[in-house]
Amino acid sequence: MKLERKHLKYAALALRGYNITNHGKTKQLLKHSRHGKTLVKYLEQGSQIATKVLEKPVDLLQITQEERFCTLETYAEDLALIIAVELAHVEMLLDDLSANLNECKCLLGYSLGEVAAVIVTGIFTFEQAITPVLKLAYDSAELARSTTMGILFSRGPALSFEMIEKCCLEISCEGQGTLSISTYLSPNTVLLLGQHATLDVFKDRCLKLLPKGTQLRKNPHQWPPLHTPIVRHKFISNKAALLLEQTSGGFIKPSPPILSCVTGDYSYTELNCREIFVRWTESPQRLWQALHKLLEENCEIMIHLGPEPNIIPATMSRLSANVSSYMNPATWTGYGIQTLSQNSASRRWLAKLISIDSAVLRTPFVQQVVLEDEFSTQGS
Repeated sequence: MKLERKHLKYAALALRGYNITNHGKTKQLLKHSRHGKTLVKYLEQGSQIATKVLEKPVDLLQITQEERFCTLETYAEDLALIIAVELAHVEMLLDDLSANLNECKCLLGYSLGEVAAVIVTGIFTFEQAITPVLKLAYDSAELARSTTMGILFSRGPALSFEMIEKCCLEISCEGQGTLSISTYLSPNTVLLLGQHATLDVFKDRCLKLLPKGTQLRKNPHQWPPLHTPIVRHKFISNKAALLLEQTSGGFIKPSPPILSCVTGDYSYTELNCREIFVRWTESPQRLWQALHKLLEENCEIMIHLGPEPNIIPATMSRLSANVSSYMNPATWTGYGIQTLSQNSASRRWLAKLISIDSAVLRTPFVQQVVLEDEFSTQGS
């Protein structure tokens, strides 16, 4: 869709988190005749902050131009890069529409994206917010070397989050490593992060306790285990609390409001941003709760910011496709009652959800706009 200023009051700005690919179309957009200079400005600002905090030369503009491959060794610089690009995207969007931020419905940041949201709304400056993140990045990356991510999902009934949490706690209690949910993606999907062989133990011991059709797939890449208790092994939460205690600012209620993935709600006040940030380090991301909140409020547009956004648009697109397929009468009449039965059986979690929660039916009507795609189609 062609974005216009009038759309903003119905729009949530969605900011992405860390991924193994963090460049997207940023290099291409550096050549944009109108917005390229905005990207350069934030990349240079991010470079200055990262150089100061990490005490080594960091050139985010050069990293972008070379499209350098992301590894655990480059994790800290990649965090600075993502946030710099997200801040640039916000300014590019508002400049393009001759609008101001308060015309937007809200901001939603997944993982690192919530740090960007705090900066955008003025709670902390770029330097204030990113300094603790960068200082703790090396500890996070070190923990990633013994951590594995798993995607747990059900093709039948909704997952029992309580049962999964209990299994994770029981395995963690055995002292062979910590295992925990890191993100609630949807009623039938969660991300797990586990140290050492704990994910294999979960698969062997706990998968059979979950509904038939539940599967666990390992991700082959290494992921810093933020949003789980694994960070306690490096005292990251305590270190974050101390760093934030010594950071000025932070006494502004965000406007527009931030829909936090830490709480799944609009939780920021003039006093609690430090508390939420500390919880952010070790609490699971409640993405599904936040997305459901937007559906309840009849959000009509999600504008995805940052390079190559993935988790939020993928989650919304997958849910939209499921709802559309489930509710499409043509499927039922065209293929008969057998198809209807198979369709219902394969999405029992969705059938139950829809029966008690009409907000989910709005998902196919939420427009998804990836900002870098919009600008990359414009003339350079």
